[in-house]
Amino acid sequence: MIPPAFDYVRPATLDEAVRVLADAGEDAKVLAGGQSLLPLLRLRLAFPELVVDVGRIPGLRGVREEDGTLVIGALTTHHEVAHDPLVRRYAGLLAQATETVADPAVRHRGTLGGSLAHADPAGDLPAVALALDAELVAVGPGGRRTIPARDFFADYLQTALAPDEVLAEVRVPGREGWGFRYEKFHRVAQSWAMVGVAALVRSDGGHIAEARIALTNMGATPLRAAATEEALRGAGDAGAVARAARSAADGTRPSRDASASPEYRAHLARVLTERAVLAATGTR
Repeated sequence: MIPPAFDYVRPATLDEAVRVLADAGEDAKVLAGGQSLLPLLRLRLAFPELVVDVGRIPGLRGVREEDGTLVIGALTTHHEVAHDPLVRRYAGLLAQATETVADPAVRHRGTLGGSLAHADPAGDLPAVALALDAELVAVGPGGRRTIPARDFFADYLQTALAPDEVLAEVRVPGREGWGFRYEKFHRVAQSWAMVGVAALVRSDGGHIAEARIALTNMGATPLRAAATEEALRGAGDAGAVARAARSAADGTRPSRDASASPEYRAHLARVLTERAVLAATGTR
């Protein structure tokens, strides 16, 4: 389909982008890599009067390390994230999950910030950001503010970003030495996840000392499987992991659509959680 008509502007600086968005209010949409916004425009699911292209603003791309924290520019592409040596060393879960996003063409154009700001609960990276306790840095007329991932995803396709704010960077605490695994189930290659599980595990003496489990497409936002995380403490064998995984879907509200029923998604959450944790601990 042909998108509805809109005005287009390409700011040269972050400050200019913020000013343009402040003037436009809720009638504007930010364009980064375009892999989320353009399909919405073509399907006429979004009707912005103005598209603000931030894709060439300097300083919003690249990965660096600051005192054990990864700082990833919002315009860093999926391909760059997945292959960056710092990400692979300190946030292997993010690198692994990013390699599963869509297809190579999308990964070379799509951006980490764009994916998180789009906030699709079926997207892979919001759940990963939640599991990693990432922080998202937004820039608006009032300056910079930091939003924890647990507070960033507000509802279906909605975030804590104000209409006049731009997501500038993502800060990820280093988890060097932690086991990790991203498991997802999809009907065909390159499609959205029917359900996904991001597992991050710290082991001590052959037992799980701490676990972080986040779920993809089990509600309107990514969710932490808190009951399973608690049950995994001290788990030292596959049987204990399987028992803990039974509570993975507790408190979730998965949707019903042509792909799956809520009951089937709950089943997938339990199965994929068990697989992800076993892989993260090296017992699978």
